[in-house]
Amino acid sequence: MNRFFILSILFLLCGINEARCQRFTIMSWNVENLFDCHDDPLKDDGEFLPESERRWTPARYWRKQDQLARTIAAVEPQNGWPLLVGMMEVENDSVLFDLTRRSPLRRAGYDFLVTQSPDIRGIDVALLYQPKVFRLLAHCSVRVPSAQNGFRPTRDILHASGLLPSGDTLHVVAVHLPSRSGNSRQSSRHRRLAMSSLCTVLDSLQGQKTVLMGDFNAEPSDPLFQMLEDRMISLMPQSKSELRKAKGTYVFQGQWGFLDHIFVSPALKPQADPQAKVAAFPFLVDKDGHPFRTFRGPYYAGGVSDHLPLFVEVDF
Repeated sequence: MNRFFILSILFLLCGINEARCQRFTIMSWNVENLFDCHDDPLKDDGEFLPESERRWTPARYWRKQDQLARTIAAVEPQNGWPLLVGMMEVENDSVLFDLTRRSPLRRAGYDFLVTQSPDIRGIDVALLYQPKVFRLLAHCSVRVPSAQNGFRPTRDILHASGLLPSGDTLHVVAVHLPSRSGNSRQSSRHRRLAMSSLCTVLDSLQGQKTVLMGDFNAEPSDPLFQMLEDRMISLMPQSKSELRKAKGTYVFQGQWGFLDHIFVSPALKPQADPQAKVAAFPFLVDKDGHPFRTFRGPYYAGGVSDHLPLFVEVDF
């Protein structure tokens, strides 16, 4: 009787563990200027209008939306859709509504969050999430004090937390740090300022299970990432051989690089894949094998984005 009771308990515990343990995909992507076709008088978005030099017409806009939906679906072909999708360079909630409600992605049932940054061009950081699985608990935008320190305003930091079926609370932080254009010393100082704001957010979480993702405008070897030591663990290639094999997410003057990154907190590291993957699908690259851009300068190229997506699988 005792033996039967013990075996029953063991089978029950195994069943609970199996039910609790699910594999979820988390994705990060700079989608290259996802603008609508309407003028926002409060933002400098004139280059993305039908009558502009770029001729950003509704037909081109909807082609890009369909391509984005196709890519997100392709990242998780087995289980349906990624649990979370961090997106950089989106103009507003209208383009996210179109993506999640009016494109082929509507079948995924995503809800979304988006910052309201002071960025002059009006580009923001967003998060798509599966509300039936990631039950949103809280979210906020964190302002980087750029103007107060003499810099051009940049994108807010997006922080969201949600409850998973396993009972775990997962924190998600999405960023798009200032670019490296112009004066390199100035841009480096600006990125360090943004990273300082990010570290304040991470410190407030006190080591809870956290995913950090986005476009950092910095390579893995950049000293900038020393600020994240003891806070987060990079899932990006680190050694020269790993970097050569993985190539990167972005090409500048013919050279591949990793400007996009995914990190996890030490508490989440045992549940995550050892390294994030680059989604280099054939339809995302051009004839040279580089990211198939939407624009080359002011000229329409017809591609999806100048960045390739990153994704990682995590068990909960």
